[in-house]
Amino acid sequence: MAQSQYLTGDASAINAFLDKFDVFLIDCDGVLWSGDHVFDGVAETLEMLRSRGKKTVFVTNNSTKSRPEYHKKFESMGIPSDVEEIFGSAYSSAIYISRILKLPPPQNKVFVLGEAGIENELRTEGIRFIGGTDPSLRRDITPEDWKGIADGSLLDPEVGVVLAGLDWHINYLKLSHAYQYLRRGAIFLATNVDPTFPMNHNFFPGAGSIGAAPLANMTGQKPVALGKPSQAMMDAIEGKFMLNRERTCMIGDRLDTDIKFGIEGKLGGTLAVLTGVSKRADWEAKDAAAVPAFYVDRLSDLRAAER
Repeated sequence: MAQSQYLTGDASAINAFLDKFDVFLIDCDGVLWSGDHVFDGVAETLEMLRSRGKKTVFVTNNSTKSRPEYHKKFESMGIPSDVEEIFGSAYSSAIYISRILKLPPPQNKVFVLGEAGIENELRTEGIRFIGGTDPSLRRDITPEDWKGIADGSLLDPEVGVVLAGLDWHINYLKLSHAYQYLRRGAIFLATNVDPTFPMNHNFFPGAGSIGAAPLANMTGQKPVALGKPSQAMMDAIEGKFMLNRERTCMIGDRLDTDIKFGIEGKLGGTLAVLTGVSKRADWEAKDAAAVPAFYVDRLSDLRAAER
C-alpha cells in the first residue's frame, strides 16, 4: 500500500512539496472553514502560496451557492479570492448540461432539486429550469397532486434533465415530481453524491443522501455526478485554467471525493488535511477509498515554509 508523507513541522519537506507544484486545487468545507468558522491561518497560507507564484483554485462540491455567492462568503471571512478562482459543483453541472449534453429544444428544461446556487449557475448558461426554490413546491402533497403527477397533467413535458443537489427543503412532493420525470426518460444528474458535509465541527446530510440516493433507490439508476471525484469536473477545470496536471496538487479533507479526485485525475500529488471528514486511520485501513501522497494536520501548517 502507498504511504503518505507527513509534512507538519518539517519546513524542509514542506518547501520540497511546494516546489513540485504550480497549481493547487483546494477544497473549501473542512479545509478552509467549517460552517462559519474559518480555520486559523487560512488567509495567510493562501497569501504565502500566491507570493511563491502558485495558482489557487477553490473546488467545492457544495452546490447551494453560486460562484459570486461563494466569493461573498470568502470576503466576509477575510479570505482573499477572485470569483474566477472558484469552481463549484453547481457551475460544473451547468457547464455539463449546456456544453456537453446540448439537449435540443423543447425537451431541454431541467427539474432541480436544490437551492439558489444551482439556479444562478444554470441562468449564466441560459438553461431553462423548474423546481429548485419554487415556493409552490415547499408544502405537503395533496390528493390533487397525487392525481396530476400520476396522469402527467402536473408535469412539464419539456423537462429532459433531473439535477439533484443539496436541497434544504426536500420533501415528498419534490421527490415525486423528480421520480416521474426520470420514469419518463429524463437524464439523471447529480451535482455531487457526498453522503455528508462538515458544518460547525460536526456532520450533516449531504446532497447524495438528500436527493440523489432516494431517486437512485426508486429508479435503480445511478446519476452522472458532476462534482468531485467526477472526472467530468476535472476536465472542465483543466479546460478553463489550462493547468498542467503533473504540476497540480489537490488539497482536501475527504478521501472518497477530494483525494480520489486528484488520484483519478492523474494529478502530480494530493494533500490531505485533518480538519474535516477523513482521518489518518481511514487511509491506513485495508479498504481505504484513496491514499493521499502527503498530509498535514491543518492547511496553515504549510506556512512552516516561510520560516
